[in-house]
Formats: sequence, structure tokens, C-alpha cells
Amino acid sequence: MPAKPLQELVDFARGHSPFYAEAYRDVPRMISHLTELPLIDQTAFWAANTWPDNRLLTGPLTDAGVYKTGGTTGVPKFSPWSRTEHADSVTAFGAGMVRAGLKPGHRVANLFCAGELYGGFLYIENALHHAPVENVRLPVGCAAPDDYVVDLITGFGVHVLAGEPMKLSAVAECLVRRGRSADSVELLLFGGDLLFADLRPILSQAFPKAAVSSVGYASNDAGLVGAPVPGDDVRVHEAFPDRTVVELVDEVTGEPVTAAGVPGRVVVTNLFRTLMPILRYPTGDRAEWVDPERGTFRLVGRSNEGARVGTVALPTEEIRAVLLAADPDRVISGLQLVQRRWDGRDGLVLRLGYTGPPPAAPGGLGERLVAAVYAAVPLYPAEVASGAIHHLAVEWVPRAELATNPRTGKLRQVVDERPRD
Repeated sequence: MPAKPLQELVDFARGHSPFYAEAYRDVPRMISHLTELPLIDQTAFWAANTWPDNRLLTGPLTDAGVYKTGGTTGVPKFSPWSRTEHADSVTAFGAGMVRAGLKPGHRVANLFCAGELYGGFLYIENALHHAPVENVRLPVGCAAPDDYVVDLITGFGVHVLAGEPMKLSAVAECLVRRGRSADSVELLLFGGDLLFADLRPILSQAFPKAAVSSVGYASNDAGLVGAPVPGDDVRVHEAFPDRTVVELVDEVTGEPVTAAGVPGRVVVTNLFRTLMPILRYPTGDRAEWVDPERGTFRLVGRSNEGARVGTVALPTEEIRAVLLAADPDRVISGLQLVQRRWDGRDGLVLRLGYTGPPPAAPGGLGERLVAAVYAAVPLYPAEVASGAIHHLAVEWVPRAELATNPRTGKLRQVVDERPRD
């Protein structure tokens, strides 16, 4: 399906979707640039996307596939695609996988999650079918035991593992526990979440000959977003040519970010999707331009993701960087910020994952890590001294015991265990 001109997309959306008709009520009939359109209000967008009485879609569901976002709370977000839209999307995504390192004849174990309308497994499976190189598809799924995956790698000579970072690291840990490595694996394709530096050591130990790359940037709600850019930095992507337009906008003003190295919200426009139009849709991620002229951008985390303890804000990416810098021996293999409340005050627990035997002298390392966070966020110890919040605590757990989303297998960056009442 060829890309449609922006004016045509806007006219179609405004003429066939009650939601867009209302959202564009004050938009001039003729537009020349995306910035003349308002950013999508996600709350209103999904409130209009209900069954029955849908006010978002541009036509009836007669020949479509439906995915649902992986969240476990709030109103479900259903994302329908027409047959041709889906085929066009997975074809572009499959080409991106070749850029990421997929080679002719590669045997690919698909470890993504499926079921309950989640699109990860099916989307990757279709992208492999539509990839421009021959490949052997092994539809394993995320529910397969790690021992089964390890045996499959050995018995079938698997070349590529594709899955969520936590699933890939679980398979790696299983290999290491057996005292083995998988030399046949040439490529690890991760998706659904960022691959953090704390997982690199276990992956390198289990798959010493494997390159690591993003499988591509897409989501169940926003759809196709960005293709992986070959290179050492696996967070760098770029818009799919003639398929998507990616913007970065200031998180406060909503103005376009044009300078390299300045973080902003990722906003995507899909140039071929019309059943559920995606026009200046915030993906929920943050990124910074690497090369604004080329359109390459680096993902830096989720928008506004982090914990707040009293008045102290703790962005997950910043805290992760502090902890890794204070852990030269790379003991940490996963991190969660756990919010708790006891004795009438809030507190935060750094739940840290490890692989292999428990870390030696965890108390000493834990104290150093807390000291590093306090040095980076001096407001935290100041609030502790005032009696407003509890001291930061550390909890070591086997990496496999870190909390994940039960549907998607994604690591939960922040876990709020405070009472609801």
C-alpha cells in the first residue's frame, strides 16, 4: 500500500472518524505541515475507541485483525488493522530485521508472547514470513520453559533468538547454570522493551558469538514506528521510509525538538493506516536526535516513568545509570523501583536482580549503592533527615524473581506496593 499524502490522510480521517472530526474542528481545511495538527490526546483517543459505539474508527470491522496493548490496568486499548495495512506493516518490519542482521537461511526462534490479543508473537512471525530473505521460523513463544529453548538451540542449531529482553536473559541464565554456551546463536533480536546494560554480561556469557540488535520499534497501539539502525548503539532507530514520520516534541511546551541530544516525547504519524488513523500520536517513549538531518533518534526511556517518594522524583533511567556506575563488578542484572509505605511514611526499595550465587557481602555493596543514589539525588537524604520519608533500602533477588507483566513478560520498572486505601 503506497504512502498517502498528508492532506489526503487528514481529509479521510476528518470525514470518516467522529473523533478526528471533533479533534480537527479548528484545523484549517488545507494544511501544509504536520505541526498544524494538534497532538493526539491519548485519553480522549482511547475513550473514543470502544465497542460498541466506536467514534474513532473510519469504517466498520469487516476484514481486520485486532491487537490489544499489553497493559494490565485501565481500559483495554484495542488496535485494529485492515488486511492490507497489516501486510504493509509487517513487510516493512521484516525488511528492518534484515538491516538488524537477519541473514538468508537463519533459523529463528520466536520467543515473543502471544494470546489475549497481544500482538508481539504474531507480528514478529508475520514479519519473518514477509522478510526479503529466506529464513526458517521456529514459533516457540514466551511460555516455553527455558530448558526447552536451550535444548532447541542445541538440537536445531538455532541462529537467532527473538524475544523480550527478560526472556532472552532467562534463557541465557539457564545456559549458564548448565555450564554451557550457545555458539550457534549469531544474533539476538530484542523488542517490546529497552535492553538495559545490566543484562549484557549474562547475554555475552551465554551467547559469546551473538550480535545484539533491536528487532525494530513498533507497538500494539501506535503500530509501526522505527527501523533499527546498524551500529553499536542498539537504541538508535529511524522512521521507516515512506511509511512513518517520527517527531520529537518538548515534554512541557509541545514544540518540536530539532537539536541533537535533547530529549523529547516520541510522536509518530503513520502514512498508510486509515482504519484507525495514527496522526501525531505520542508513543509514550522519550528519545533524542542522533542525527536530526538523517532522522536517526535514540530511545532513552518511557515518558515520565519513575518513582516518586514524597517530593523526590526518581527517573528509572537516571537511577539505573547511577547504580551501574557504582557496580564495577557487574553484580546487578536487573532493577526495579519498589514503592512501599509503612509506619505512616513512604519509602523506596531498590530491588536488584542477580544471576548465579548470591552476591558476596550484599550489605556492603548495598550501602555503596545507596550512597551513590544519595550523592546523585541529594534531596532524598534531605527528606529522610526531615522525617518525611524512609531511608532507601536494597533487596537482592534472583533475576528470575523480578516482577514482570504476566501477559507480555516485560520487566516492570516501577512496582507500587503501597496500600490503595
